[in-house]
Amino acid sequence: MNHVWVDASAGVAGDMLLGALLDAGADLDAVRDAVRAVVGDAVSVRAERVTRAGLAATKAHVDLHDEDPPHRTWTTIRRMLTDATLPEPVRRNALAVFDALATAEGAVHGVPADDVHFHEVGALDSIADVVGVCAALHALGVTSASAGAVAVGSGTVRAAHGAIPVPVPAVVALSRGRRVRAGGVGELTTPTGMALVAALATADEDLPELTVTAWGSGAGTRDVEGRPNVTRVVLGQRAVRAARPVAHQLEATVDDLDPRLWPGVVARVLAAGALDAWLVPVVGKKGRPAHVLTVLSPPERSDELEELVVATTTTLGVRRTECTRLVLDRGWVDVGVEGQPVPVKVGLLRGVVQQVMPEFEDVARVADALGWPERRVLSAAHSAAAAAGWTVGGPPPGDLRR
Repeated sequence: MNHVWVDASAGVAGDMLLGALLDAGADLDAVRDAVRAVVGDAVSVRAERVTRAGLAATKAHVDLHDEDPPHRTWTTIRRMLTDATLPEPVRRNALAVFDALATAEGAVHGVPADDVHFHEVGALDSIADVVGVCAALHALGVTSASAGAVAVGSGTVRAAHGAIPVPVPAVVALSRGRRVRAGGVGELTTPTGMALVAALATADEDLPELTVTAWGSGAGTRDVEGRPNVTRVVLGQRAVRAARPVAHQLEATVDDLDPRLWPGVVARVLAAGALDAWLVPVVGKKGRPAHVLTVLSPPERSDELEELVVATTTTLGVRRTECTRLVLDRGWVDVGVEGQPVPVKVGLLRGVVQQVMPEFEDVARVADALGWPERRVLSAAHSAAAAAGWTVGGPPPGDLRR
C-alpha cells in the first residue's frame, strides 16, 4: 500500500503540497494534463528549485493566462470536474476537496454550499492546485494519506471584507477533529491547503510506521528567516498487520453472593463457551467487600453468557466492552518425566517461541503418581522441554500438536 504522510508543521497551502509531491517524484506532465483537462489553456504549471531557510525545496507555480478569472460557484466547479477527462481517482478526490471547501465556506457565510462563490479560492490557480495535487497523488500510486498536526498561524490577514483573524474562519471549520497549533505569525495554512488535508488525509497521526520510498518539500512563497516555509511529504509502504480477533469483555460487580458459589459460576461460564473468566476482589459501595466477575466472550456468545451471569449470580446488570486480542499461535508438545507424559503448551509469535508452560493438571497427576512435590515435576518438565529445543526466543524445533 503506497501511503503519503503530510508534515504541515510549518503550514500548508495548495501550491506547497503540490510542490512537495513534485519534489517527491510526481510526474509534472501528468499534473499538467489533468489541469489542462479542467481549465484548458487558462493556466500553466511549472516547478522551480528553491531554498527556504537553507532547505532545498520545489516551488510549484501556476501561471495565469486570464488576468480577470470569473468567480465560480461550487455548482460550476463540480460541473467542470465532472465533465473533464480525468482518471477516476483524480476526479473523485478533487470533488471531495472542493465539497469540503464549499461546505466550510457555506457554514462560515451562512449560505448553501452549492451557492458559495469561492472568490480567490475558486480562481483558476486554486482549481489548478487542487487538481494538480490529486493528479500528483495518482501519478505516485498513493492509495492512502495521513497528516500530522497543522500549523495554522496567528494574527490577522486582509481579505475582501477587511481584516480577519488567523486562522481564517474557513480553516477553523475545516479543522474539526484535527490537531492544530499556531506555529508562527501570519497565515500559515490557507483554506485550500486545509481542505486538501481534511478531505484526503483520512487519519490525523504523527509519522506512522513506513518503509520510506520517497520524500519531498514544497516551498511557500516567502523565505522566512529561521523557519523553513515548506510543506513536507513522506511516502512509503505501510506495515500490513493481520486484523486482531475481537472479543467482548463482560463484567459484573457483585457484593451479596455467597463466596462458596463463585467457583461454580466461573466453571459454568467457561463450560458455556467463554474464552476466559476471572474474579477480582474489590471494595464496593458503602465499603462492602465485593467481587468483579469478568468474562471474555466470543461476540456471538455474548448474549448467552450475559444471561448466564445474571442467572448464576445476584447481579442486576452486566457491562459489555468490545476489545481486541493478540492471540499467539499455540499448540502442544509432550515431554516425559520419569516415563510419565506431561503436555507442555507452547505459544508462538511470528514463528518465534514466546511461551513454554507445562499443563498444571498433568503436573499434579504425575507428581501424585511419582510421589514427588509438584514443583519438582514442574521443573523437570521445563528442563525436558528445553532439552528438546523448546526455548523462549528460539525457533520451534518441530511441529506442535494442535
